[in-house]
Amino acid sequence: MELVTPGIGLLFWQTVTFLIVLFLLGKFAWKPIMNALHEREASIENALSAAEKAKLEIQALKADNEKLLAEARLERDRILKEATEAANSIVEASKQKANEEGARMIAQARESIENEKRAAITEVKNMAASLSLEIAEQILRRELSDKTAQQALAQDYIREVTLN
Repeated sequence: MELVTPGIGLLFWQTVTFLIVLFLLGKFAWKPIMNALHEREASIENALSAAEKAKLEIQALKADNEKLLAEARLERDRILKEATEAANSIVEASKQKANEEGARMIAQARESIENEKRAAITEVKNMAASLSLEIAEQILRRELSDKTAQQALAQDYIREVTLN
C-alpha cells in the first residue's frame, strides 16, 4: 500500500515545487499573458467600435446618396418641365406666326381680288361705253343718212327741250 499513499516528504517537496512554479509563472508568465489578453481585448473593442463607426458612416453616406438622388430627380424633372414649356411656347409662337401670316396673305389676296374686280368693272364699263357709242354712232348714221330724217329728229329734240 505504500504505493498508493504518498509520503510526507514527497508531499512537502511537491508543495514547495508547486509554489515555486506558481511564483515563477506569476512573476514571468502571468503578467505577459494578461497583458496580451488585455491588448487583444482592447484591439477587439477598437475593431468593433471602428466597425460600428464605419456602419454609421455607411448609413450617413447612403442617406446622402438618397438625398443627392432625390435632388437629381427633382432637377431632371425641372429641366424636363422647362424644356416642355419652351417647346410648347415655340410651337404656340409658330402657330400664332403662321396664323398671322395666313391672315396677312388672305387680306392681301382679298385686296388683290378687290383691285382686280374694280379694274375688271372699270374695263367692262369702258367697253360698254365704247360699245354704246359705237352703236349710237351707227344708229345715228343710219337714221341721219337722209335729210328728212335729220329734220324730224331735230324737231323731236326741240320739242323735248322746250317741254322740260
